[in-house]
Amino acid sequence: MNRCTTPGDRTARDSGRLFTAALAGSLAVATFALLSAAPAVAQDHPLGFTSGRTFPGTSKHGTLTVRSNVEASVDGKAYRLAPGLRIFNPQNQLVFAHSVIGQELPVRYVIEASTGMLHTVWLLTPDELKREPKKGWFR
Repeated sequence: MNRCTTPGDRTARDSGRLFTAALAGSLAVATFALLSAAPAVAQDHPLGFTSGRTFPGTSKHGTLTVRSNVEASVDGKAYRLAPGLRIFNPQNQLVFAHSVIGQELPVRYVIEASTGMLHTVWLLTPDELKREPKKGWFR
C-alpha cells in the first residue's frame, strides 16, 4: 500500500485549496500593513508636532539658560546637569545641551530628587506656553 503521493498526483481540489490559502495569507498581510500605517497618516499638525504633550506632575515651569555642558540655570537658580540629561524639543526629539548654550528657552523641567540635578527638560511650543499658568506673587 502506497501512502505517499508524488507532486504529479495533486487533484484540482488540492490546487484550489492552495490558491485559497495563498490568497488569504496575502489579504492578511495587506490588512496588517494598512492598519499599522493608519496612525502615521492621522497627524494633527503638518510638521508632526504633537497636539498635547503631558508632563509629569513633578515638573515645573521656568526659563532655562544652559551655561556650559555641565551647568545651567532655571529662572536664575544654578543647577548641575545630570549625566543622563534629556532635553526634548517641541517635536519630542532629543536635543544636546551644547546646542542650546546661551539661549533663554521657556521649558518644563524635572529636578532629580536624590541629587538635585537637572534631569529632564521639555522646550515648550507657543501653544503650550499659552496654557502655562501665569507667574505671579503666588508662585
